[in-house]
Amino acid sequence: GEKYDLPEARKEIVSCGAPKSYTLCWWPPRRNPDTLKEVDWTVERIETRSCLLDPPCLALAACALLTALVWFVRDSLKISDIDQKYVFITGCDSGFGNQLAKQLDRQGFRVIAACLTEKGAAELKTSATPRLKTVLLNVVDGKSIDEAVVFVKAEVGEEGLWGLVNNAGILLALPPTDWIQIESFRKVIDVNLLGTIEVTLKFLPLVKKARGRIVNVSSIMGRLAFGGGGYCISKFGVESFSDTLRKDMKHFDIKVSIIEPGFFKTQITNVQPIEKELRRLWSALTPEIKSSYGTDYIDRYLKAQNTSMNLLLSSKTSHVTDCMQHALTAKYPRTRYGAGWDAKLLWLPLSYLPTALTDRVIRGLLPDPAESGVTATRHSQQQEPR
Repeated sequence: GEKYDLPEARKEIVSCGAPKSYTLCWWPPRRNPDTLKEVDWTVERIETRSCLLDPPCLALAACALLTALVWFVRDSLKISDIDQKYVFITGCDSGFGNQLAKQLDRQGFRVIAACLTEKGAAELKTSATPRLKTVLLNVVDGKSIDEAVVFVKAEVGEEGLWGLVNNAGILLALPPTDWIQIESFRKVIDVNLLGTIEVTLKFLPLVKKARGRIVNVSSIMGRLAFGGGGYCISKFGVESFSDTLRKDMKHFDIKVSIIEPGFFKTQITNVQPIEKELRRLWSALTPEIKSSYGTDYIDRYLKAQNTSMNLLLSSKTSHVTDCMQHALTAKYPRTRYGAGWDAKLLWLPLSYLPTALTDRVIRGLLPDPAESGVTATRHSQQQEPR
């Protein structure tokens, strides 16, 4: 019905990129006022081709492929002389630290494994080569850290410390925030965050001497907070401390990497101690708080938690230790390592979504308190103008 400029129409069809041929018909919408005859149609055959065959698209695809290839080659480059390099790992009684110590020992590193208990140290020695050394360490005890520094300094000598892996950590439980006392926050933060910071500061001169690596074990819960208590807070702190440390130590050619595991089957994710701690916290609540959640809330909470754990927990802990090893052996280590299918496919993508959507997904993992709807209704009624 409207007059349409032919060159513009041709340009629009060609740019659509459809691999077809079109017949373009253009004609004025009115009769010629002089002759009162209809003007002849203008007919043109236009051939279009796919955008994928256009030079700009081909160049873009080639650049993307070349970038991926360069990244892959760069990521696969390794350091040399690992048999002369010392690595100090905290939290080696069990879990990631224990497995990493054995893994690096097999690779030829001179591993110094810090354990909290003598039993843990003895068991680790029986499954490693004589090259591996152990030392007792409590990361919340400054004197214990000082003694470990003296021991490691005597071992490494003038070589310095190539790798410091801050792996020690605890997880008591992830209850709603109003179930917890301040002491529980302090206990987790002291180990997971302040312990990491103090160990790093006291071992830093040895790492500087070797121009080595620092690997801090955070968590996916350092990128996306859910569950109360000090765990998420401590891991967000580890992320922040590591980012600051990386920028400061770049001047000294020290590389800092962060490991962000998802959910794995280790001692700290053992369901039985977590359930025991949740029931202890529930029994200590005031009647008012209990009634706001509902008398059966603890049972519904534990059921939902067990379901999530059974779905998410992975037994392939090597996914985490392989990331740690890469951070220590790669010529160009990554800044962050997301470890586990849930970290890469669920939690990390979720952390980039709008907060309202993220909150809705996380709330769906746990049951609602009995008074949640009542509270919302009361709040909305209070906001209504009289």
